[in-house]
Amino acid sequence: MCIPTLCVCVCFSVLSFSVLQYQVGQLFTVAEASKNETGGGEGIEVLINEPYEEEGEKGQYTHKVYHLKSKVPGWLRYIAPEGALVFHEKAWNAYPYCRTGEYQNSNDFLIKIETWHKPDMGTLENVHDLDGPTWKTVEVIPIDIADKDVVDYKAEEDPALFKSTKTGRGPLSPEWKNDLMNKTDCPKMCAYKLVTVKFKWWGLQTKVENFIHKQEKRIFTNFHRQLFCWIDNWVELTMADIRRMEEETKKELEEMREKGTVRGTSATEE
Repeated sequence: MCIPTLCVCVCFSVLSFSVLQYQVGQLFTVAEASKNETGGGEGIEVLINEPYEEEGEKGQYTHKVYHLKSKVPGWLRYIAPEGALVFHEKAWNAYPYCRTGEYQNSNDFLIKIETWHKPDMGTLENVHDLDGPTWKTVEVIPIDIADKDVVDYKAEEDPALFKSTKTGRGPLSPEWKNDLMNKTDCPKMCAYKLVTVKFKWWGLQTKVENFIHKQEKRIFTNFHRQLFCWIDNWVELTMADIRRMEEETKKELEEMREKGTVRGTSATEE
């Protein structure tokens, strides 16, 4: 018996960038992080990356394949059928709104991530305009990029230690959010990520959904810590630079996935 379920959470991360700055930083970090997660037959494969326009909406469409066998805990690898740990992501980036993920390998499993990027300090409620009953069930999860209590800690990706030579930003103190809120001459923004999980394997819904939401928070936290600490690499880039970089990255990923060893984030066993 398969029981369809719906599990929703909102993760939000406050950052000391303008919304326009973040767009470049986001795309740069996606490309670099993809390379860090690819090798040894696993990682990310880019099938399509092109502009789109539909129903008055314009943006960039991507279709990627994620080969994730070692990125999930052993108990999930054991029960998953052959091919179940290969996911297709179809994303529509109409910045500042993005449907940045529809991860699906069958009708039994879907992860959807929707993001609004707003010029505020994370003070907006229900920015995704969910209906009342759904909003009441949502878990709201704040992310502090300067928090040292992270699973994948790296000193070189710690905003509490990093100092930008090009912008002067950092290191971030424990009170950095309060300091940012009180500054009128400093850009600020928040990425509000709505994560929706649908799962239909009877008896495992709660365990898998909890694992996915923990992993998403982990991914968002690592991503934004990298984005901040890599700012000197992307702050002077244009969108034209980013598109050229994405084409180069696509070719690099094709080569990297076929050689070397498995790289990047490993699963936590829970």
